[in-house]
Amino acid sequence: MRVDLALTADAVTPGQLDGAAVLVIDVLRASTTMIAALAGGCEAIVPVADPDEALRRAAELGPGRAVTAGERGGEAIAGFDLGNSPAACTPERVAGRTLVFTTSNGTRALLAARGAAAVAVAALVNLGAAAAWALAQGRDVTLLCSGQRGAVSLEDHVCAGLLAARLAREEPGARLTPAAAEAARLAATYGKDVTRLARDSEWARRLAARGHADDVAACLALDATTIVPVYLPAVDKVVRGPR
Repeated sequence: MRVDLALTADAVTPGQLDGAAVLVIDVLRASTTMIAALAGGCEAIVPVADPDEALRRAAELGPGRAVTAGERGGEAIAGFDLGNSPAACTPERVAGRTLVFTTSNGTRALLAARGAAAVAVAALVNLGAAAAWALAQGRDVTLLCSGQRGAVSLEDHVCAGLLAARLAREEPGARLTPAAAEAARLAATYGKDVTRLARDSEWARRLAARGHADDVAACLALDATTIVPVYLPAVDKVVRGPR
């Protein structure tokens, strides 16, 4: 098994995802929000490129069936039901409904992975379960970081490194590409104390300064859940993976 890494959606090279199982990573906050929504009983998540498309898709689903959620620049979108916050995805808000979701980076990366053989969503909160999903696919794995507006995101890079290291431990035949091995070395400097990212990550500091410190803390809880969202491009939905 070959384990590769793309640091942003823009960094994906032609053919890089062909035949691969892809884990899309957006620690702060899209990956964690999708996991929280499915934990709250959300029926499915529809990732879309922009706010106008989100409103159109929600209207097509009919009254009471959809929840619009997302952000631009880290803040909630005017006219949407929810922002991009795992804490907001309570059962009262999302249970039995479809989340129509658009974010600056995470949903963009997810849509970029459509051509892969299998796609799931990873974060720090479901790290072990996401690694187990990737191993179960029996394919080469690509770790696709969402990044931050085309730039490398420290928290995504560290998460990818922890995943690469775990895959290498659990699959003796795993071969890390230089990019994946570099990420694993970076992650090793954090050990199991990923809460340091609240201080080290520029985006984490910016979110906290804007009043989202609780979200940052929730996103940095390592292995807090076994839920793995799985993207099914054929039906254009993200659903809860097999337990």
